[in-house]
Amino acid sequence: MIAEAVPVIDPPVPRSRLQRAVASFSEFLRHMRRRWYLYVPVFAIWGLAYTRLFVDPTPRVPVVFNWTPSLPYRVALVHAVPAALHRGDYIVFAFAGDAQTDYPGLRGQPFFKIVRGLPGDAVTVADRVVAVNGEPVGLAKVRAYDHRALEPIQPTVIPPGHYYVQGTSPDSFDSRYRSSGLVRVEQVIGVVQPLF
Repeated sequence: MIAEAVPVIDPPVPRSRLQRAVASFSEFLRHMRRRWYLYVPVFAIWGLAYTRLFVDPTPRVPVVFNWTPSLPYRVALVHAVPAALHRGDYIVFAFAGDAQTDYPGLRGQPFFKIVRGLPGDAVTVADRVVAVNGEPVGLAKVRAYDHRALEPIQPTVIPPGHYYVQGTSPDSFDSRYRSSGLVRVEQVIGVVQPLF
């Protein structure tokens, strides 16, 4: 009688977490190489988005997309800045504020707001309620989402070449806060026509 040899199978060698991660990443790279035509557009869009965010955030096309709750509109057309802005105009402006100390990541970022105060208007603050010419326009919150203290804007008369802007959400970061402040005319990128 002939005994049949049974092959000896070595038990699998346990792999470390790092080895599994490297193997998984290698498999992903092989998949990317086979399907490169799917990844090129994705990486191109990401690259353009990061360039826009960190290098030059100024909108270069006449369409603005708003994904914040600051205003109820999601898509709007941008027009050239007229000689004078009017109360109720929607504008896009480059954030300046006190960006060096409070919010350096926002410097130059486009904000989409509505003009509520014009040069010569009086801005007053009573118990964190901000008013323009005696009409309440918003309540300044005590803290931001990141728990930083928020100070309301100082009572003032809006000087020439400046505007008080506001979002429609109670959480909007707008002129009611000292860190954001009034918007100078040179910050205004364009007047906006909301579409939907």
